[in-house]
Amino acid sequence: MLVSRWLAGVGLVLTGVAVTACGPTSLSDGDATKIEAGPAVEPGPVIAAGPEPVSAVVPPAKAQARASGGSAAAAPPSKPSADPVLSGKRRITIVRVGAFESGLALLDGGRLAEVDDNQGRQVFVPTPLGSGEFLIKAYYGGGTGTPICWQVRNPNNGQPLFVRGAACRADDPAQRFVIAAAPAGGPREYVISNRWAYLRDSARSGLILEELGDAAPFSSFRFNDTGPAPRQQ
Repeated sequence: MLVSRWLAGVGLVLTGVAVTACGPTSLSDGDATKIEAGPAVEPGPVIAAGPEPVSAVVPPAKAQARASGGSAAAAPPSKPSADPVLSGKRRITIVRVGAFESGLALLDGGRLAEVDDNQGRQVFVPTPLGSGEFLIKAYYGGGTGTPICWQVRNPNNGQPLFVRGAACRADDPAQRFVIAAAPAGGPREYVISNRWAYLRDSARSGLILEELGDAAPFSSFRFNDTGPAPRQQ
């Protein structure tokens, strides 16, 4: 009898120890909900992103200029001024490039020629008319006397065109000469033409005008500044 009671007591003790060691195996639905959900958090106010400060916005050109230490845009280069000898306010002598000791002269009662002495009118004043055209006025040495102007003449005998002197008339197409910088020429070297006929030297006929089409002019001329133009214009 005593042995049976002792065994029953031992069984109860072992059962209690096993339950304590294993612990509870599950939670009720209510308890699980309380643990997992936790307290609710209210959302804070939403702050909208403002515009970027104006001082922080730098245009690319200015940013590049700041980086290089320069200005945003460089000033355009100034255009070179026209040659003063083509202003109508300077007197010149004219020498064909490649000529030896001779200059152009408008001979009395004759034609434009190359001379190596003081005959004829050797002082010239190119006077602008607009559109690159000029009257070429001719004076005696020192710019004295009433000027006469270059004029293209056609002899109508199969001979080439040439230049002779005539009373100055700005409305005469035969007196309106185009003066242009010589291709690959030096300072103040020009070609002279009238209605597509270019002034050139001919070994047979002297100074003539000839249409050259697409070919380059044969002669160019150097303009030498000799001082202010004569008052008598």
